Amino acid sequence: MQTLLLSDSEVKSLLSMNEVIEAVELAFKEKGLGRVQMPAKIYLFYKKYNGDLRAMPSYLEELDISAVKIVNVHPDNRTKYGLPTVMATIVLIDPKSGAPIAIMGGTTITAMRTGAAGAVAAKYLARKNSKVVGLVGAGAQARTQLMGLLTLYGKLEEVKVYDKVEEARDKFIAEMEPKYGNLCSLIPVGSVKEAVEGADIVVTATPSRQPIVKNEWISPGMHINCIGADAPGKEELEPEILKRAKIIVDDIEQAMHSGEINVPISKGILTEQDIWAEIGEVVAKIKPGRESEEEITIFTSTGLAIQDAVTAHLAYKKALEKGIGKKIEIV
Repeated sequence: MQTLLLSDSEVKSLLSMNEVIEAVELAFKEKGLGRVQMPAKIYLFYKKYNGDLRAMPSYLEELDISAVKIVNVHPDNRTKYGLPTVMATIVLIDPKSGAPIAIMGGTTITAMRTGAAGAVAAKYLARKNSKVVGLVGAGAQARTQLMGLLTLYGKLEEVKVYDKVEEARDKFIAEMEPKYGNLCSLIPVGSVKEAVEGADIVVTATPSRQPIVKNEWISPGMHINCIGADAPGKEELEPEILKRAKIIVDDIEQAMHSGEINVPISKGILTEQDIWAEIGEVVAKIKPGRESEEEITIFTSTGLAIQDAVTAHLAYKKALEKGIGKKIEIV
């Protein structure tokens, strides 16, 4: 029995956003149809180091794809250790035998599949003629969120970019301009308000633990992809926004525990009945997504293990085709 080892850089060379969007959309659909096993994330909290570790197992029964991801979130990593805030390792399992068929870096997969989830959400929930995007937070996740939306729409008129660290915002624009400058106008802005007001789609991708997006800035027809709130206590939107909107989550249990809705629910501002649907139910056409041009829609993304599994399987198949990676006997 041989196990394929893939570094994160090798994984990065194998994946295209278009393929990842297709894989993630299919994974959501399988979940909507009730054909996946996916226990809730298990958390370890390293409070004295301002970090946490999560274990994420899953099995997509019809596709016969199974994996376990281990992923950390340590916000101080870049300044203290020169390491990414989020790092991940994925073990791809053969369901027939339980053997590990691949072990791979999962940091790129985590970023790509989350960007793909934002694109899938926009496909079903944002207005079809969306042209202006507001990015709140210009870190690693903002890069794949932009990649996902540009893959979906082809071109955008404006992408307004805000980060509380101006250097991060400017670095983001400097990196994205050569890649996407012909597909959108990247505009640095100095406040969250400027990024949000007038946008068709707002993407929040910060580690905030208090609301930074105000209700008064949200106009009818807007769609919001909430990416940053992925642990208990995190929130980016004023609860009044959620009360006005159609709320779609990736997984109800995870979202109530750690998504954008976790704080309002813990305070009794929202209940489970305020959640319209899971995104898988919308993709599987069990429930409708956007139903009018005036509707405010919110997708709260906590990140699902099935997204990692299908993306890791995609990388594994392409690695075998191209002869990339190293095979070792690990069991």
